[in-house]
Amino acid sequence: MKITVLGCGSSGGTPLVGATGWGVSNPDDPRNRRLRPSILVEQGATTLLVDTSPDLREQMIAAGVEDIDAILYTHAHADHVHGIDDIRSFNYRRSGAIDAWGSAETMATIAQRFAYVFEPYPSERPRFFRPCLNPRIANGPFAVGGIDIVPFAQQHGRMPSLGFRFGKFAYSTDVHVLDDAAFAALAGIEVWIVDCLSETPHPTHSHLEQTLEWIARLKPRQAWLTHLSHNMDYATLAAKCPAGVAPAHDGLVIDIAD
Repeated sequence: MKITVLGCGSSGGTPLVGATGWGVSNPDDPRNRRLRPSILVEQGATTLLVDTSPDLREQMIAAGVEDIDAILYTHAHADHVHGIDDIRSFNYRRSGAIDAWGSAETMATIAQRFAYVFEPYPSERPRFFRPCLNPRIANGPFAVGGIDIVPFAQQHGRMPSLGFRFGKFAYSTDVHVLDDAAFAALAGIEVWIVDCLSETPHPTHSHLEQTLEWIARLKPRQAWLTHLSHNMDYATLAAKCPAGVAPAHDGLVIDIAD
């Protein structure tokens, strides 16, 4: 299995628009330039996209992605959804709609904001002038192609989010509380990409001390920190991480043996 980190930044990316810009992050370190959070999961002939960030076009070009088999949504916040119109290029490629998986709440919110993406193309004139998705509810384990997927509930402030497990690998962005059921779903993973917005506590995201406690509890072989704010300098954060833990960076590729 191959995992590509398309973006590991927070909702505004790094640098932020405006005066705060880079925060404490060193602008001369390219690992501090972060797009909004998203990953790609590939195994065999199957390619999955997790979230359609506002930076989706740039991310797909940088990663050389020509086709996807499905989209998995963690939740419906703008930094995870609002690049949805760039899916249209993959509709061209497939000459049809693409399955999109998420919670019932997430699918309902996307349908409210972007109702046109769930309207089927007219069969007599499928011109793909807009993105087209098939909504699928991820309310239990499912599979896409040869990839088995286990969604699990996370708490993200007042909004729940989904984490996803793919065999030995799991992805937990946008979370500040993990309950025992989530830890049970994560048991035995070898590689984990997990939320770590800041060094100080936050009402909707995990912070460094808590994330390291979670990692110590699960004991994956490798953990990568994501959803990093502009106040998380890569080199400074890396120096504070124990063995087997490191900040993610855009373009990071992780290969996991089957």
